[in-house]
Amino acid sequence: MRPTLIAALAALTLAWPAMAADVPSLEERWREDPGQIFEAGDIDLADLKWVARPVVIFANSPRDPSFVEQMEEIRADMPRLITRDVIVITDTNPDEPSDLRNRLRPRGFMLVLIGKDGRIELRKPLPWTVRELSRSIDKMPMRRQEMGRDR
Repeated sequence: MRPTLIAALAALTLAWPAMAADVPSLEERWREDPGQIFEAGDIDLADLKWVARPVVIFANSPRDPSFVEQMEEIRADMPRLITRDVIVITDTNPDEPSDLRNRLRPRGFMLVLIGKDGRIELRKPLPWTVRELSRSIDKMPMRRQEMGRDR
């Protein structure tokens, strides 16, 4: 290798830890804007354990009518989900399966609610309203504890 290339690689190697520190974590990005919708390819559920309740929405295309309906419902009432520490994650590309798609194995449209403890709380093959999701979340033991603290 040429000396200038070696020097550039060495400088980049030394700078890498500082550059990596500037990249916000998933939790930081979610806390900064809890109303944003994340792509499944960017997600490691371990980063969300005891932090948020993932709602993962799968479809075989972003044009899937069930997916479109579900996303309209979520966007229309996102504040209700935010108060329940929900992070919304989507995956509409079965041709490039994300880790979540491989783990949860959806067939076509599927909505999955995962608790803060990382356990799958429900799977639904059809869109759900935010009201239905909120009611399911409010029945979870951890959410009941949170609501007791909020009073």
